[in-house]
Amino acid sequence: MKKATIIIIEDDADIREGIRILLESEHYKVFEAENGETGISLLNEYVDLVILDVMMPGMSGIRTCEEIRKFSFVPIIFLTAKSSDSDKLIGLMAGGDDYLAKPFSYSELLGRVKAQIRRYQIYRGKEKNGLDLPEHKLLEIGNIRINKDFNEVWVDDKEVELSELEYRILLLMMQHPRKVFSAQNIYESVWKEPYFHSSNGTVMVHISKLRVKIEKVHDSPTHIKTIWGKGYRFE
Repeated sequence: MKKATIIIIEDDADIREGIRILLESEHYKVFEAENGETGISLLNEYVDLVILDVMMPGMSGIRTCEEIRKFSFVPIIFLTAKSSDSDKLIGLMAGGDDYLAKPFSYSELLGRVKAQIRRYQIYRGKEKNGLDLPEHKLLEIGNIRINKDFNEVWVDDKEVELSELEYRILLLMMQHPRKVFSAQNIYESVWKEPYFHSSNGTVMVHISKLRVKIEKVHDSPTHIKTIWGKGYRFE
């Protein structure tokens, strides 16, 4: 199987080199950039992951992430010296998929890299004529239609671009309409990692962004209901 392509955007040359050596030892194809502008210029459809430092001179990592999200849903792992929940939420709101505080172990970084790439490679396949897919590959509730095999979603017959995590949350909830999912249910089912209290904010951010994409932008009825004190329900 072809190994993935990764871009490291980090202004510290020593950290960049260490990460590059680690990833190349796992046979990944790696490109380096010392700032956001260069990193964005390297990004194309063949890139599978971006490792992005938050604190950089000039264009910050948050701004770089926002610019990337204007044209790509490639997974982004933030690296930062800050580790508070509020800093993590800022990164996730900007479009990041994961967050690793410095100093970090290479084994932890490698585990997160493999998890993000695995999710992206499995779910990013696109079939151009999605609306003509066999019925057994589609799930339709109200005005929302979702491909059960790949990240394809339509609202009112208009395709909506979701991140892989947003897609997996929506698919989970549409497969079990009216079932109340707690934040822990969603996190452990979608992220496939142990749930901690801070994970609740991560789920809230992704639910909020998903709602914007499938409801407010298209002036659609509210599909994801918040059940206070219990969780979320699709109806």
